[in-house]
Amino acid sequence: MSSNDIDPGDSTDLRDEKPQFVLPLVVRIERDAPPARTDALETAARAVLEILTDDRSLGEGEWARAMTDWQDARIRKVVRRARGGEWRRAEALPGITVRGTEAEVRVFPPVPLDGWPKSLARLQVSGTDLDDPAAPGPVPEGTAVLWFNPGLDMSAGKAMAQAGHGAQLLWWAMAEADRKAWREAGFPLAVRTASEEGWAGLTTSGLPVVRDAGFTEIAPGSCTVVSAFPNLK
Repeated sequence: MSSNDIDPGDSTDLRDEKPQFVLPLVVRIERDAPPARTDALETAARAVLEILTDDRSLGEGEWARAMTDWQDARIRKVVRRARGGEWRRAEALPGITVRGTEAEVRVFPPVPLDGWPKSLARLQVSGTDLDDPAAPGPVPEGTAVLWFNPGLDMSAGKAMAQAGHGAQLLWWAMAEADRKAWREAGFPLAVRTASEEGWAGLTTSGLPVVRDAGFTEIAPGSCTVVSAFPNLK
């Protein structure tokens, strides 16, 4: 599971001159009961939205400075996995646990790239993937959709971070009234893989598009997710 950046940027990007932070996410993967892949991706996306809108992340909140510093530089996210005692130690740290159908993801306030808490730094980053035992069902009414590129093969962790990026870009793009309605509804969202024929249209639709920096797994500048607004009427 891997670190990501929302945009590839270039050598002149002023964000690269700022101190770099990362948003840590930890997914609970017990050996005998791993969550379904789509459930984990959707839960990670909602976890990002929860910390973006938490009172502690806003105004004079205790996480506000870290959140600002993180968003002023590259928007990096790292997904690690935990089980048993590792998960219990992670839950003891300041953060927010978000639960899906079966998935559990805990998101933490941003930390410097080289300043991870020890109990998180020791968690595994790679080596675990997730599957969907059945195809996801229809997208419910009033639900945002994070459409994934059908031509890219990503690990579960990479995809979870991309889902988080897609949710964050969508939140930034929404009008304030729609943000309020979406938040009050509990951030309903779905992760789906676009059809081959529909993907090109999505990337040119004007909807928020995640372009990966290419640090891991895929080529720099790859379009990974297109975020479609929920119908909140």
